[in-house]
Amino acid sequence: WGTPKSLPQIYHHANHITSSMAECKGLIQETDKAWRRMQNDDQKRLDQRVRDIQFLIKELQLKLEEVILETDALMTLQSSVVKALEGTKEPLRVTVLCLEERMKRFPAERVEDEVERELLKEQEVLKGVASLLERTVEQMSEQIRLNRSAKYHLEKDLKEKSEAQHIDNSCVVMTTHSIGNLQLSTTKSTMTPKQWENISDINIAKAEHQKTNSESMRALVQSVLEQTAADMQKQFQATTTAFQTHIQEIKSAKSQMEEKLPEILSEIFSQERLREDLQVAITENEHSLNLANTRLAMRLQRPGKEQCYDLAQAQLLTEIQHLTSHIKKLREETTQSQEQQRALVRCKLRTEEDVDMKASSLYIDEVICTQLREPVRIHTF
Repeated sequence: WGTPKSLPQIYHHANHITSSMAECKGLIQETDKAWRRMQNDDQKRLDQRVRDIQFLIKELQLKLEEVILETDALMTLQSSVVKALEGTKEPLRVTVLCLEERMKRFPAERVEDEVERELLKEQEVLKGVASLLERTVEQMSEQIRLNRSAKYHLEKDLKEKSEAQHIDNSCVVMTTHSIGNLQLSTTKSTMTPKQWENISDINIAKAEHQKTNSESMRALVQSVLEQTAADMQKQFQATTTAFQTHIQEIKSAKSQMEEKLPEILSEIFSQERLREDLQVAITENEHSLNLANTRLAMRLQRPGKEQCYDLAQAQLLTEIQHLTSHIKKLREETTQSQEQQRALVRCKLRTEEDVDMKASSLYIDEVICTQLREPVRIHTF
């Protein structure tokens, strides 16, 4: 039997198939090893990515908590500032009322005394404090807004990081059998890892900056609250002291005037008694003068040769002259006494008016203003 001509060709094909199968098995093994190696690398990269995200989440959460606590503290302090601002209204109202009440004093009493100066200064201090606290409330509102803005960006970043962590965690546990019919959309990444990390760093840095500003503002505002309260208390005490001093001065002046009144009345009565005595003396002297004139007139009726300027005649003439002079002086004294009495009466009326004015001023300062100011309290918030 001879060998078929096609047999060598069959051997050749068989050898080629055997070789191809060996190559395929090698390729399969190599592909499997490469796939497993890449799967392992993917796992490591995803695990590292999750840890990176977790680290940033912790940093963001910590900063968010700090910002929330700081914002709450600033809002609490702002409430104190609002209360302090509200607390200036009643003292200012009382100060204005006191100024208005003191304008009701008699014109002669409406002088710019120490009380007036302290009240005007008190009004200026209270208005200045109110204006400062109003600006402080506005500045705190702006800082609270900035804090909330920083909080918003932290929360937004946290939300996105949490979503990314959830997705990467899902990728970590995902297998070829768990993919199912999951439909995925592919979007080309436009951000580098450094840029990705910088987003959170920027948000954290901005939040830290606002937190620091907020802390500085709280320290400053607390100082402002303490200083303004001290300024108001100091000025309120200065005004109260001025009132007390002025009240004592008014009482002293009023007492002196009241003590002077009986003396003036006594002088008036003394002048009246003096005039009565003067009038008695004038009457007696007039009677004596009348008697002397009558005697002189009768002696002029003597016979011609008897009309002698004798000692009796000289005595009568001297007596008439003296009596006339005495009567004149007595009448002058009477007139002077009347003038003095009228002056004393005017002095009495002026003194009584002064006492009334002092009493009115005393009532305004000691009763009205003191009662208005008594309930006022300057609080430190």
